[in-house]
Amino acid sequence: MNVRAAQLFGGQQRGPVQRVVQGKVMDKSEAAIKGAVVYLKDGHSLAVKSFISDDQGGYRFGQLSQNTDYELWAESNGKKSPVKTISSFDTKNQFVINLKIDTGK
Repeated sequence: MNVRAAQLFGGQQRGPVQRVVQGKVMDKSEAAIKGAVVYLKDGHSLAVKSFISDDQGGYRFGQLSQNTDYELWAESNGKKSPVKTISSFDTKNQFVINLKIDTGK
């Protein structure tokens, strides 16, 4: 009975699926940049969230809407990475986007 119940209810995770974007902030030689500010701009509400990259340059944003476009970029010491876009038309739920900042080194 418990196995059957698990089969019936375990696979039925209906409802809104949340998207996640994560990655690393790196310089042009692909060394991690600790303490960079990563920005995520919601194309619908224009709200901007930020995340400070960790010791390995890592960042992560969760609970992104599937029906919204987002812009993503990083800044460190007055330098900015190119802006990356996450489209609402992309059906993936997991995005790995590494951001490169030309630090001039």
